[in-house]
Amino acid sequence: MLNIKILGSGCANCKKLEAAARQAAQNLNIQAEFEKITDMGKMMTYDILSTPALVINEKVVSSGKIPTVADIQGWISTAGPANSSTCT
Repeated sequence: MLNIKILGSGCANCKKLEAAARQAAQNLNIQAEFEKITDMGKMMTYDILSTPALVINEKVVSSGKIPTVADIQGWISTAGPANSSTCT
């Protein structure tokens, strides 16, 4: 299953990013686990400079902007399912 994380304070842009990511997954008929990360300490582990940020399968694909649904669909398509055997 795909793992998608939204990093941010919960602001309006964070909510827009989450909605776009959910729409992208739905458009592709892909099941994904969504997680909102609002804790600053956890956000810093992803080495982002601004929020909102989008993480797909532990890879930061966007930060500081709201990408289009089409962009997110492209990232989801290339990400593939989460590899549960990978250690992080």
